[in-house]
Amino acid sequence: MMAHKNAAQLLKAVKQDHAFQERLKAASNPEAFIRIAQERGYDFTSEELENELSKLSDAELAAIVNPGMSPRYHIHPR
Repeated sequence: MMAHKNAAQLLKAVKQDHAFQERLKAASNPEAFIRIAQERGYDFTSEELENELSKLSDAELAAIVNPGMSPRYHIHPR
């Protein structure tokens, strides 16, 4: 059994936790986003995160990721 929660579990939790959602949206880059998630016991790579984000609708995505972190679901800075 895995001790750490993964990116898919993070995205589910964020929908119910608005304070957590706001902290993640304030992240200015993928590294900061992942660091905030790790503080809550989540452990995943940026590739795993992007894979999960790619499954979301635009509206779901906008609720989690800062729109400034584009392109759409590829959250690495240009």
